[in-house]
This record gives sequence, C-alpha cells and structure tokens, in this order.
Amino acid sequence: MTSDNQPIIRILLADDHVVVRAGIRQFLDLNSDLQVVAEASNGQEACEQLKQTTPDVAVLDIQMPIMSGIEVTRWIRSNRMPVGILVLTAYDDDPYVQAVLRAGANGYILKTADPQEIIQAIRDVFHGKSVLDAALAQRLIVKLTQQEEIAPAESLTDRELQILSLAAKGYTNKAIAVQLGISDRTVQNHLANIFQKLNAQSRTEAVMRAVSLGLIPANIAEEGL
Repeated sequence: MTSDNQPIIRILLADDHVVVRAGIRQFLDLNSDLQVVAEASNGQEACEQLKQTTPDVAVLDIQMPIMSGIEVTRWIRSNRMPVGILVLTAYDDDPYVQAVLRAGANGYILKTADPQEIIQAIRDVFHGKSVLDAALAQRLIVKLTQQEEIAPAESLTDRELQILSLAAKGYTNKAIAVQLGISDRTVQNHLANIFQKLNAQSRTEAVMRAVSLGLIPANIAEEGL
C-alpha cells in the first residue's frame, strides 16, 4: 500500500522497442501506486513474465515478435489469469481494435495519448473498467450501428440492462453491486450472461454491441469509455 492507502498496481510492460518501454517506465515510476515488475520484448517473453511475476495489469503492444499482443491476450484469457489487459499501440485500424476486444482486452489506447491518459487507463483497467480511446470508440460505434449483418441479440433482462448501463458508465463490478444492492458474484454472473447473449468477450465489446443494437444510448457509452 502507498502512504494514502492506495493499492500498488503491479505492471508488465511488453513492447519490442526498448526506447518505448524506457519512456513509459520513466513516467510510470513517478507514481507511488504504480510499479513496473517486469518487461518483455516479445510475446513469448510476456507470457513467461506473466507466469513468473503475476502482475495486476499487462500493458501490451500489438505488433511484437514470436507472439503478437492479440495472441498474448488470448493466452491470458485461455489460462484464466486475473490480469487486466491494456493494449498500448500506434495502430488505430478498426480490424486491430476489434480483434483485440474480441480476444478479451480491457482497454485499447494509442501511443499518441499523453502520459496522464496512459496512467489513468492503467488505473481504470486495474479497477475493472473498460478503456477505449474516445475517437476510436465513436468510430466503432458508428461502424457497428451500420452493419446490417449483426444478428439481433437474445433479449436482455431488465437487471442485465441495468448492469450493462452502469458498466457503460465506467462502474466497477463492486460499484455496480453497491448501487444495486447485490453481491459482486451476482454482478459477475450477470455480466457472463450478457457477454454470452451479445457474443462479446469483454465489457467494451459488450457495450459497443449493445449501443449498435439500440439497447443502451450511445451517449452513456461515450461517457464511460
């Protein structure tokens, strides 16, 4: 714990450029609640470091040797590791963003973001929130809304819509539980059902699909993302 009782967030940095990792680490080290516990220069190294150091948040580039950030994300999720995943990349192409979200990442932010945005994104992912660059979020919502081939989602219950709306606003599982007077486990179970019904792998993807299907207003999603 830090002096003001903030939990220490243990971070893995994975990027094949040493200069990029050094630059990110430099401003992360200025924050008492952030601790870089491992670095990796390729996807395989990232997986090894994840097993050895068990970080809270993995900050991954997309394009890395041996295994991409998308492949590492899939590996983390298939192994059910309790790690938040933030993709930090120069790629703003929609196919990359969609692939990352489908793989199960919690956030996607561009390297053009300023240090404070990256720091806040790491904290948000640690606390269970979804993070998506604002411009990318708007573009993807519009794109999904225009896709005629999207099949109608299985009906969400009123409770599931409540939970999804709060998740869209950036509420953590714990905050949703307090707001609705239910347990954390119940929130998790509802989210699992929501993901299944919307064919989504992450909160961010679920929220964007819900917007595209008209289940929740776009302005709520833009506020939370």
